Amino acid sequence: MKRTILYILAIFFANSLSAQYYLRGEIKDKSGQPIQNVKMILRSTHLTYYAGNSGGFGISTDFLYDSLTVIHEGYETQTVGIKSDVYQEIVMKKLNANDNKNRQKLISITKDFNQTSKYKWFFGDESYFSLVENAVVDAEKYPNTGFSLNINKASYSNIRRFINMKSSVPPDAVRVEELLNYFNLHYVEPEKDQVFRVESQISECPWNIKNNLLYLNISARKINMDKVPPSNLVFLIDASGSMDMPNRLPLVKAAFQMLVKNLRTIDTVSIVKYGGPVQVWLQPTSGGQKEKIIQSIEELTADGDTPGESAIRLAYRIAKSTFIKGGTNRVILATDGDFNVGETTEEALEDLIVKERQSGLYLTCLGVGMGNFKDSKLETLAKKGNGNYAYLDDIQEAEKVLVKEVTQTFYTVADNVFLNVQFNPALVSEYRLIGFDNKRDAVADSTGELEGGEIGSGNSVMAIFEYKSAINKINEFPTSGAVAQVVLSYNTSPDKTRKEVRFDCRQNYLPFNSIDKELQFGTALAMFGMKLRQSKNLGIADWNDIESIATTSANPENYLQRDFIKLLKEARKFYTKKRKKGYD
Repeated sequence: MKRTILYILAIFFANSLSAQYYLRGEIKDKSGQPIQNVKMILRSTHLTYYAGNSGGFGISTDFLYDSLTVIHEGYETQTVGIKSDVYQEIVMKKLNANDNKNRQKLISITKDFNQTSKYKWFFGDESYFSLVENAVVDAEKYPNTGFSLNINKASYSNIRRFINMKSSVPPDAVRVEELLNYFNLHYVEPEKDQVFRVESQISECPWNIKNNLLYLNISARKINMDKVPPSNLVFLIDASGSMDMPNRLPLVKAAFQMLVKNLRTIDTVSIVKYGGPVQVWLQPTSGGQKEKIIQSIEELTADGDTPGESAIRLAYRIAKSTFIKGGTNRVILATDGDFNVGETTEEALEDLIVKERQSGLYLTCLGVGMGNFKDSKLETLAKKGNGNYAYLDDIQEAEKVLVKEVTQTFYTVADNVFLNVQFNPALVSEYRLIGFDNKRDAVADSTGELEGGEIGSGNSVMAIFEYKSAINKINEFPTSGAVAQVVLSYNTSPDKTRKEVRFDCRQNYLPFNSIDKELQFGTALAMFGMKLRQSKNLGIADWNDIESIATTSANPENYLQRDFIKLLKEARKFYTKKRKKGYD
């Protein structure tokens, strides 16, 4: 009898050890609002999960007692003890808005104007910052607005990747200003001794006949390639297991090998590799030793975890040890952004990069991959690293970024560049900046700051305002007759002197069909971006309107513009078919 009891107890104990629990719960903020897409790490298995749109989650586990670490942008990371058969209600605390370390910086800001927020969009395990589209602003109450300028172009090629996959584009992956940046539209060489040239044009708004468009075009000077100083480049290459796909590490290797072929003897290349261990893969080597560098890149293989934080630290350490005074000193990070060892949140990585950039180093981020692509991390790194960000969806894009546009990508002419626009209320009753949308958490933080960007050699940055003309308004304005006054503020590179360019946007109205073709093409790009973002500001404009403007304005000799027409037709076909099926 005693033996039978022991046998039954043994079976019961064995069953309890192998029991399968289903851990359920929800994550909220202090006000009781659900927090979406919170990253969760189960400590017993070190596996990562994400909360759903309602903040809820369900995780299978073999353990009755465990702990769960929850991580989300704008909130304190915390670890909580859990009992798997008890419904979990986890409350996350927001970070202190006055904590400068983790505060999001604004891309655009209208003085004293409060904006509203919106819900997030999620796509698989990819991460994008939730953006708040710029609102219509009363020019009499809020005449002054400003925005940061940069040359990031990642959004366009990432959008192309989704459309070529016959997939919907996550609205938050669409950054209209980066679509315009991608094509370097309406470039006009500045005067001989000037860093920038500013131009403006006024025309009618194709999607709202009651309104006008104000185009601002800022062209940066081109560096004389015969006088380009030596470069100190550190290739920081993600060779972790997640990069083991044809469109990841093999693409990155091909991209860097193309870049190496154009280096000079006076340039220096180092390679830091991470995937499992972090190591200096290639000691500082002259750009004249092309075969050695190319062979070193070719020998990279993908394996192991992704210790991005320690890899970044090592890359910056190498770059500082080979720093060239008066030269181009840049870390070039190529990754899918899926860091999983060390500091992994956008806030922690931001702190790291902000400290490192004080040394005068620049950072270029090259994103690759799909499914687990972390756009938000790479955007943060590029922004805080005084650098730029491109997405490589194929070898042609790699050639564009690293060969054809290498001076635009790597050679900086100005830092901390931002534009202030003061509208004339006598001529403008209300306005809206298209693109340059802010991150949700930056808008929510009323103490947010405007932070400028980096502009490279020969870049053209276009900004478009939609505005309504004022009627029967009498107002004295210092630049009478001008729709707006523009102040372009920047630091020269490398001496960091702060300078300004002032420009008056005159009333030079032309019918839409009479303005420069590249301005028309830029309008089609802006409409395309608004359409993908499902913007309410696009009014009744449809795919036909966008395609009509794009096809009549595109330069048939420009392969990038030709490719956009093809992409637009594919997007129209996909989204129209999707709507007919009732998915929209």
